[in-house]
This record gives sequence, structure tokens and C-alpha cells, in this order.
Amino acid sequence: MKTILQQTLPDAHQGDPRLPGTMPCAANDWLRVDASYAAQMAYRAHLLATRPEAVLYENDRTSETGDEVLSEALDILPDLGFQVMDDQVICPDGRHVPLDRNAPLHTLGHLVQEDICILEKQGDEHVMTSAVLCFPANWRLAEKINRPLTGIHVPVPEYDDNIAARVQRLFDGVQVGRPLWRFNKLRYVDPDLHQPYKRETDDVMPYTRSERQCILRLPRTQAVVFTIHTYVVRNAP
Repeated sequence: MKTILQQTLPDAHQGDPRLPGTMPCAANDWLRVDASYAAQMAYRAHLLATRPEAVLYENDRTSETGDEVLSEALDILPDLGFQVMDDQVICPDGRHVPLDRNAPLHTLGHLVQEDICILEKQGDEHVMTSAVLCFPANWRLAEKINRPLTGIHVPVPEYDDNIAARVQRLFDGVQVGRPLWRFNKLRYVDPDLHQPYKRETDDVMPYTRSERQCILRLPRTQAVVFTIHTYVVRNAP
């Protein structure tokens, strides 16, 4: 078990989250750096090194969309305390990360706190075609990759046909340069950020886990990017 905590949740996460509950997001605000950056990034690097098959899926077929989201991220990073060069990025915690355009999501996994899922329209639905997912909350990348939105959310009880249609409309309607965001908030027994399997719960739930989720459209490929920035805090006694 790995315990990495933030001191507090962002003010915007203090309310009551509701599905789909999206709000407008500034064009350059789909990536953030918080006080847990160094600790979370060290954990991400460990997972990418020791469990790559569980936390990363990209291949030649998905390289175009991966490269585009990496390029979009690199435009934002200097304002977040990164030094972006032609062949590497110096991160806020002092790490030097090589820019590997042949493995763009692997590179992003070492740069940003956000998990990043790329979805492309196939028929009537968006399908998850690639992702770097180090901090899942009770789901596994291998079970969701190459599946549409409805399949990704099975068996989430509240994700009924009505919600599914609304979320698909969001993915269809999100515009370039006008991202959307929402958050969730749940109590947990275990603070570990990497929870691909649901763990036993009891009456004492000492931690709150909240995800800031952004949805944005890539301008060139028109793929949709779903990002997840995870906060875990200890509940007040």
C-alpha cells in the first residue's frame, strides 16, 4: 500500500458531485501541479517500470493521437513550472524526462500527475483506444481498452441508459479549445492511489478520494482526451 496525501481538496471539490455534472474549463487548465507532485510522480515512475502492462496501452496505431496530446501538453507545461526543450523536459521536482515521440503516453506518464485516456469515435460511440492509467479507482485498463463508453462504465450502477446518452452527447459536443470538467468524491478505507481492484470496506472510511476529470477535443485528430487528476485526503476525526 502506498500512502500519498494532499492536505486538502481544492475549493471547487467541496460541493456535491453529480453525474455528469460538467462545467466549462479554461483551455489551458486540464493539467495541474499540486503539492503532491513529486511523490505522485515517483509512484507513477515505479508503476510504469514494474507494471507497464497494467498501466499503459499504446501502439503504432494510436501513436498519432498520443503524439498530439503530448504536443498539446507541452504547450501548457512551461506555465506550470516545467522547462521544455527539444529533447527533454525538466520537471518541477528536478527530474529530466526525455521526450520520446515514439511512446508519447509513456512520456506523459512521467511528466504529469494526470492519468490520460484517449477516446476515438467509432460508429455511434467513443472507444478508448489508448491510455496511461497509473491511479485507477476500482477498474482495470485491460478490461476497458478498445471498449465504448457504455462498456467502460459497466457495472457502474448509476450509469444507466439516460446517463450513458448524456455522456455520449458530451463527448460528441465538446469543442476544440473549450474543455469541460467535473469531479467525483468517495470515501475509502485504503489511501493507495493504485487501486485496480475494489478492496474490502468497513464502517470506518478514513480517507476521501476525489478525481478532477477533464474532457477535451484534440484539434487535428478530433479525438477526445479524458484526464484524471487524483486527490486523496485524510478525513477529519
